[in-house]
Amino acid sequence: MREFVFALEYEPGTDSVADVLEAYPAATIRSLSCHVTPESLWRVDHATGSQEALEALERAYETPAYCADCLVKDDCGADCETEVLDRSADTLVVYTYWERTDACTSVPHVALEHLGEGLLFETDRERRRYRWRIVLPSETPVYTFFDALGEEVGECAGMEMLRLTELDPERTSDEREDLPEEQRRALHAAVEHGYYETPRRTDLSELADTLAVPRSTLSYRLRRAEAALATAFVEADALESLAATR
Repeated sequence: MREFVFALEYEPGTDSVADVLEAYPAATIRSLSCHVTPESLWRVDHATGSQEALEALERAYETPAYCADCLVKDDCGADCETEVLDRSADTLVVYTYWERTDACTSVPHVALEHLGEGLLFETDRERRRYRWRIVLPSETPVYTFFDALGEEVGECAGMEMLRLTELDPERTSDEREDLPEEQRRALHAAVEHGYYETPRRTDLSELADTLAVPRSTLSYRLRRAEAALATAFVEADALESLAATR
């Protein structure tokens, strides 16, 4: 089995959920499940963020024109069902289902048409970036799929191929993804706001307020990210030293 990872970057005004995530940078969405048939698509998404961000996301999901993952920007005539499965102060779980019309298309439908059945989909979203991970048989060609997807996406979003590798069951999910999204955002914010400068321009409490996360959560994410980066640096340095002695 292989994993194919790519990302879409939506232009402003082309995707209501991406517009909300751009307005609330600390909010994220990851898929709990995503399933497709030639006639339909259904999925469950888990969103986290501030109460204000989740309220805005819920309104975006409930917009009549919203149809999960549909790449058709005009009215495609699909019947879309959206239901909130769970709602708390910092969590929103949403189920969506729609039946396809002749005009409808989506990333999973293009994948089904070009890569075949038996695919596993995993997604995460932050700001305008929508990252897809597809697990598929090793012999399946992906470049025709990626070209076809580019034609369907058109000018609505940029596309970036991130990785095509054999799936290694010995590796953990953290090793497959250099850093989890939450840790990456924490590091980016820490650098941007001067947390690592001497003297610091912000402290941990102020940075946690900026990201709208508990101080203890931010501290944990930064420690995990720093440990992963330090380990990767030492391992890479050891490999370079070993190669130099040969």
